[in-house]
Amino acid sequence: MQNPFSLSFGKEPESLISRDFQSSDIISGFTGENPAYQVCMITGVRGSGKTVALTTISNQFRSDKRWIVVDLNPERDLLKMLAAELSNRRELFEIFRDAKINLSFLGFGLEIDGVPPITDIVVALRRMLEKLTKSGMRVLITIDEASSTPSFREFASQFQIFMREKLNVFLLMTGLYENISKIQDNKNLTFLYRAPKLLLAPLNLTLIAAKYKEVFQLDDKEAYKMAEATKGYPFAFQVLGYLCWSRQKRWNELMPEYDAYLEELAYEKMWSELSEKDRQIVSAMSRLDDLKVENIRAEAGIDSNLFSVYRQRLLKQGIIASPSYGYLAFTLPRFKEYVQRVMPD
Repeated sequence: MQNPFSLSFGKEPESLISRDFQSSDIISGFTGENPAYQVCMITGVRGSGKTVALTTISNQFRSDKRWIVVDLNPERDLLKMLAAELSNRRELFEIFRDAKINLSFLGFGLEIDGVPPITDIVVALRRMLEKLTKSGMRVLITIDEASSTPSFREFASQFQIFMREKLNVFLLMTGLYENISKIQDNKNLTFLYRAPKLLLAPLNLTLIAAKYKEVFQLDDKEAYKMAEATKGYPFAFQVLGYLCWSRQKRWNELMPEYDAYLEELAYEKMWSELSEKDRQIVSAMSRLDDLKVENIRAEAGIDSNLFSVYRQRLLKQGIIASPSYGYLAFTLPRFKEYVQRVMPD
């Protein structure tokens, strides 16, 4: 039997813990008669399941014939890709032909005799979206790992115009906190500040325990202990399950390998993206048992105002959490031990 756990980022694994309660917020926001919003962003640390959440949500819309779901590659020309994808959908061909939308000049193959071709990509998209909107259809555009590239900025600026024109277009994208922040900081894209941002929460430990119990035939107590070792971090859930399945050992015998996989496949990259002050704070946390904010600030040697700025950054990045007022905690399993290894002093 094949290993039910996967180490591949972005691929939907066989053993999957549902995030229905978070996904339903996005779906209900998009599907109302008067949608609450037309843009939503999913963010979280590497390995938090952003791509899987995007796939799960978009698949629900694909099952509804009133929705057209278009996945765009953030490394390509997004406006041209969108026009090409729409024009190549077999189910839309008759709609665009009846509307006399001639796209032959743009190379999309839809040519109509006696109708002059459209020569501008934005005009073409507007005509297509107007027709789909009048037909009662909605277009959901998904972009995985969006970043502030020239192509994305051009696309987002035009998307804002389409929204103002009351066209039925919706945008769902994922991105790391720092990339989403750079997008929002662009002076021409401030409308994205008002868009909801879904920070993926840790997976439910009870659901993780139930999955481990089912796969490995564990009792309730042992399954929950194994789940606790993941702290609800989706990638850790996959790694620990993968190792137990492939090594045929108990989970608590695999901690050295578990640490190595988390370090090489996730934590090294996260660490490289932290600023010097971010590292000072998490390093101070790794040296303390009592994680009161005042203790961490004193250990890090950072004044109160500056500390607040970087604490907020780390919270939004999903590296740390505030479990109760005045306290902080690591969100990621074995991250404290990782920090102790890379910053032993």
